[in-house]
Amino acid sequence: MTVSSSILLSPSDNVAVANGRLEIGALLPGGAVTVEAIEPGHKVATQAIAAGEAVVKYAQAIGKATRDIKAGEHVHSHNLAFESGRMPVVPPGEAEHATEADKTRTFMGYRRADGRAGTRNFVGIIASVNCSATVCHAIADEANKRLLPKYPGIDGFVPIVHGQGCGMSATGDGMMVLHRTLAGYARHPNFGGILMVGLGCEVNQLTLYGQKGVAAGKRHFNIQDSGGSRKSVERAMGVLEEIAQEIGHLEREPIPLSEIVVGLQCGGSDGMSGITANPALGAAVDILADVGGVGILSETTEIYGAEHLLASRAASPEIAEKLDGLIKWWENHVAKHGASIDNNPSPGNKRGGLTTILEKSLGAVAKGGSSPLNGVFNYAEKVSGSGLVFMDTPGYDPVSATGQVAGGANVIVFTTGRGSCFGSHPTPSIKVATNSALYNSMEEDMDVNCGVIAAGDKTIAEMGREIFELIVETASGKKTKSELFGYGDNEFVPWHLGATL
Repeated sequence: MTVSSSILLSPSDNVAVANGRLEIGALLPGGAVTVEAIEPGHKVATQAIAAGEAVVKYAQAIGKATRDIKAGEHVHSHNLAFESGRMPVVPPGEAEHATEADKTRTFMGYRRADGRAGTRNFVGIIASVNCSATVCHAIADEANKRLLPKYPGIDGFVPIVHGQGCGMSATGDGMMVLHRTLAGYARHPNFGGILMVGLGCEVNQLTLYGQKGVAAGKRHFNIQDSGGSRKSVERAMGVLEEIAQEIGHLEREPIPLSEIVVGLQCGGSDGMSGITANPALGAAVDILADVGGVGILSETTEIYGAEHLLASRAASPEIAEKLDGLIKWWENHVAKHGASIDNNPSPGNKRGGLTTILEKSLGAVAKGGSSPLNGVFNYAEKVSGSGLVFMDTPGYDPVSATGQVAGGANVIVFTTGRGSCFGSHPTPSIKVATNSALYNSMEEDMDVNCGVIAAGDKTIAEMGREIFELIVETASGKKTKSELFGYGDNEFVPWHLGATL
């Protein structure tokens, strides 16, 4: 329901969302009028809400009023607070379905030797440790100058560098997560080949990867064994020339849509994220799941308070129990550091109209559509199966996306209401704007405008189909705007767990 540029998401809600700036006296659903100006994406009370009473949005409680709130008054951090506990489950809506024609369609991708499907044909230069990061950048720069012009079938030579790999325990969660992440990138189907480069004396030794078979058939060496930095760059050119000769001739071939694996991201969220872009992405995921593809929902701290809605859709009790275990781990982990998960909404989120983690979580879960939850995976764990799955990650976008790519995501779709700019080599990232003002001001970064939903020009289902078609086109080689600008070299951020020694 829309009245005077405000949106009531459910008849049971007691707040509406401003779809554009509301001046004093603007008519609201139910007949009340605004008593103060309301900024776009922010909430306004459609009726009086007593102190201690639940504030309801999406037909779910998002917190409690900390004081009496008048009808027409702005509802935000000054009068609404997080309330621990879980909300009653509201059944998900009807999932969008693929057509019979969709189920026989293909995309044009790269079939790798291990059978998996790539959407790009990059060569990766992966650092085992921060100490080899600068050399990896130098190798990539030199290869893109000297080799790439000779092999137009290669999308580029990209450095995968990070700030870990030494000054940490050789055992424990930190090393396990780093190793799993780097191993996931080493075998990623969007890399036609990789070169791993170490310093030589670090904790994260290159032999760990060869011994476990992760880098079988790959190339790796240490700077200390190569005579120094410049000599390492020259040594790398010979290795990369061999890789280029092997993969530079590869051509795209038809591959079933069931082999598309999409990482679902949202960042710089605003009050429209859960109304436009996230539900539209959810509709696209429902279609993808219907053809046997995979959608990876993540950011555990950003489903907090709404995780039971996902658990109610779990395909088995074991999947629901594993999700619940992740939530308990995060509650303990955050408490150890004297923090609260409700601190998760960033200042930008709050300026955009989001108030509590419950409100943000309800909007974030919408990215997963209405399909059953078919699996739960640890950070950077190799994803298997089909349909909607969940991966445990922090809410920080680069860390979350890094885990998804390590798990096998060959496309990422990233919704934003504030204007997050992002790319993630070797996986192309589609950027989806939640509102037209953002799309118009940052059109050079945004691939899709879901603001047309709020304007009433298109439905969520129509935009879901549009996003799905763009996923197929992107998997087939269409470059996203973040790719065209050059994003991707600096967004590899593995989750840093454990002590720095």
